[in-house]
Amino acid sequence: MMDADTAELLGQSLDRAFRHATAAEVEASLDEVGWREALAEEGSAVIPLLFTRQGMANAASGALDDLLTAALGLPADARTAFVLPEFGAYAGPGSVRDGGLTVHGLGTVRMPGAARAVVLAAGQFGALQAFTVETGKLETRPIGGADPRLGLVAVEGRGPAASDGTAITAAAWEGALAAGRAAVAYELIGASRTMLRLAREHAVTRVQFGRPIAAFQAVRHRLADCLIAIESAEAAATIAIEAGDAVSPQLAAMAKAVAGRNARTVARHCQQVLAGVGFTAEHGFHHLFRRVLALDGLLGDSRTLTRELGEELLRTRRLPDAPPL
Repeated sequence: MMDADTAELLGQSLDRAFRHATAAEVEASLDEVGWREALAEEGSAVIPLLFTRQGMANAASGALDDLLTAALGLPADARTAFVLPEFGAYAGPGSVRDGGLTVHGLGTVRMPGAARAVVLAAGQFGALQAFTVETGKLETRPIGGADPRLGLVAVEGRGPAASDGTAITAAAWEGALAAGRAAVAYELIGASRTMLRLAREHAVTRVQFGRPIAAFQAVRHRLADCLIAIESAEAAATIAIEAGDAVSPQLAAMAKAVAGRNARTVARHCQQVLAGVGFTAEHGFHHLFRRVLALDGLLGDSRTLTRELGEELLRTRRLPDAPPL
């Protein structure tokens, strides 16, 4: 387990990394920090350190590619991307039929410059395999949507499947998916914290009727509701990564659902506090709101996950194990 001093030093290094303006600069700085080495040595302990800061900075990187690749036991490096499931979904983005590999998925900001990409594909009888495909054989198309700054691209491809695919168990993919969901949950929490900071700063400086609007009870209640939403989402994410030796799939799904729902709550309250200024090009709030909408759809959106967790609870008649308090 990472000690407090090491975590603080790594956190400070990551803070500096996310001060860079472009994704390429962030990626280079993460390489210098030794993010992948820290991930290999410390496992899930580094997830909140990196992804919370990435969310707070509204930055983009290929850290999620590294996390998912390493979680499947494959070598991760700065030139290897990971094809994510399509928006709102979480099944593997590839399929193998009659010796042919078909890919429909998403890529992070790393994908356009990567040399290779890992594709998780299901065979005819549901068996999972991971293929490493040269990115030149894949078609990528930038996605505008709500948050073009995130740098997501649509990834498609069709061709003969490589004969050296790595067999992946369903449990291994569940574990990788859980780690990815925990990471995105922390990124949503980070974005929520920055939205709250911007709203609070506005509330203490904006004067109406001769008083800062932070003095009005209605504004205070909205900001307090934001803090409660953030803290509860962080508690759920912390439980997911500390529940055992590996990230719990069920608790990670719960954490991702709570983080996505609560981030929308924070955005709604902060928008009310900021009023019209939050829509202006000069203010950073609307960029964070866009990021929240995009992140919520990665690896399963909050509504889908909540519904599926509820269906599972009704089917099994069993609640998740209570976390230690």
